[in-house]
Amino acid sequence: MLSRRKLMKVGGAFVAANALTGFGQDASNQPVVRPPGILIESHIHMISDDPVKFPFVQKTGTTRPEPVEAFMKFALEAKLDHAILVTPEPYQDDPSYMESCLYGPYGGFFKSICLLDPISPRTPKRLADLSGRHPGKIVGMRIHELHPVGTPSTTTGVLRDRDLKDPQMAVTWRAAHELGMSILIQCTPHFAPEIGALAQQFPDMPVMLDHLARPGQGTAEEYDGVLKLGKLPNMYIKFSTTGLTSASKQPFPHLDAKPLVKQVYEAYGADRIIWGELGVNMEQFGLAIQLFDTQLDFVPEPEKAKIRGLNAKRLYNFS
Repeated sequence: MLSRRKLMKVGGAFVAANALTGFGQDASNQPVVRPPGILIESHIHMISDDPVKFPFVQKTGTTRPEPVEAFMKFALEAKLDHAILVTPEPYQDDPSYMESCLYGPYGGFFKSICLLDPISPRTPKRLADLSGRHPGKIVGMRIHELHPVGTPSTTTGVLRDRDLKDPQMAVTWRAAHELGMSILIQCTPHFAPEIGALAQQFPDMPVMLDHLARPGQGTAEEYDGVLKLGKLPNMYIKFSTTGLTSASKQPFPHLDAKPLVKQVYEAYGADRIIWGELGVNMEQFGLAIQLFDTQLDFVPEPEKAKIRGLNAKRLYNFS
């Protein structure tokens, strides 16, 4: 899941899908069957229900609580093995609630990807401090590159882009690499060449393209650049509901996106794709499973198992 604004959009897609799939009111007649093997949610945002203790840095009109207690109730019911916390945009560079989740009673369940300004000179030290406070728990840093082609990187708002060519960007990537972290980048396809240039400077650091690199926000020619990034052995890509809805012009289960999913699979291979956005309740979980099984029905089961959790277990060093 994404920011609260995007969660509302994704949630709307789930609601619309209910009418098409038989979930929803009839969900009791179609029990959710958990997929076999290791199951790791690679993309979950936590937002506290106590805005006084954990205030927002950047408020949005649709921000709503998604506290860790509610998620863990679902995670236990769904029998998830682990999850990756991704600091949501309303908190910007304030990791306080994320840290409270790591230190709380469910801390062993989570690792985290933080959201810091990649071109701030303060960020390398802040990364080191976070890592020192939570050894082995801060496994990456998320950045954005979503602004329209031909416009400058944004510096305000909920989704704050930063120039990938800024010299400090490479300094921050190096700091993350030296701390054993990865980079998670939410981008549009246009920026694939710039991402590739950075990724080649740090060939031993995993770089993950979030949400299939948002195919619907670029041209087919630009998405070819995303597929070419699969030639770099340190490049990974995330299979998610947001990515599929971006790629599709059809309702759930987005069958018109299936050729693109197959291209991604052929470009990155089963070892460098991870699954995210499994939902926050059993109904959404059932839809996410249905989407996964429909879109990846051509993939052999042992390779599906990698995408569902084994890759994330290896990438993020879960024991």
